[in-house]
Amino acid sequence: MGKNRKTTLLSELGRNKTLLLMISPFVIHLIIFCYVPIWGWVMAFQDYNPIAGITGSPWVGLKHFKALFAEPLFIKVIRNTLAISTIKLVLGTTTSLFLAILLNETRHKYFKSVTQTITSLPHFISWVVTANLVREMLSTDGGMVNDFLMFIHIIDKPVLWLGVQKYFWWIMGWSSVWKEVGWGAIIYLAAMTGIDDQLYEAAKIDGASRIQRIIHVTIPGIKSTFLILLIMNIGYLLSAGYEQMFLLKSGLTQDVAQVFELFAIEWGLNKLRYSFATASGIFASVVSITLITVTNKLSHKLGETALF
Repeated sequence: MGKNRKTTLLSELGRNKTLLLMISPFVIHLIIFCYVPIWGWVMAFQDYNPIAGITGSPWVGLKHFKALFAEPLFIKVIRNTLAISTIKLVLGTTTSLFLAILLNETRHKYFKSVTQTITSLPHFISWVVTANLVREMLSTDGGMVNDFLMFIHIIDKPVLWLGVQKYFWWIMGWSSVWKEVGWGAIIYLAAMTGIDDQLYEAAKIDGASRIQRIIHVTIPGIKSTFLILLIMNIGYLLSAGYEQMFLLKSGLTQDVAQVFELFAIEWGLNKLRYSFATASGIFASVVSITLITVTNKLSHKLGETALF
């Protein structure tokens, strides 16, 4: 029995050797940059000294985790991170789904292709470029947003949008939407192509309007994809986007822009408390794994599609 299984496995590997070769660079990248660095988690349980290294640094147990939870900024950082991530999750999911439905309902192929290309391009632009574009659009000196709002008489004078704390989280959310909405829509569009056309024809014969076909055919047809993406995105709630925050924050918005990633980097690189920064990273990873596991089990219990 064992020999037969081994033979079957080898034959399957032989048949799929081209695919295995294609994915091997990504697997190697994953091992080198995601799994090998896990060894560095040991620093969280030490008073790490770069000269002594991991093997020579003294063990201190949970000292740095206790210091993390006692840090006055900890609660504020968690609040900012969860608020920005939740805004991004809700706006990103709804806008991507809405755009995908609109493109799926568009019968003009040229218009559909052009729109899909234009909305997807920002995904491939770095946040360095994107942040500069956002700053220019929101500038008080000739910025597009201020000029337009003054033209339609919503505001009387330019607003320093990136300097007002109550606007900062929403600016982060909508700028992220502008950058990622097209890419997110591609995934939903791919799922929509798997819906049987006969379902639309049957609904049309039964007298269903276009809106009713969307509600009763399209949305149920992509529900499994939606749930899988939702579960995965919930796992990133403690990752609000380091580059975006770093490039768009200012002294005026520091209190609402300090997210968990910036917090860990500041303690690790600026204050040279490597063990404390590592402990904060472990905390974020454990929370992410917990969120994914709980959401996945909840989806299972409700009888819906789950990630694992």
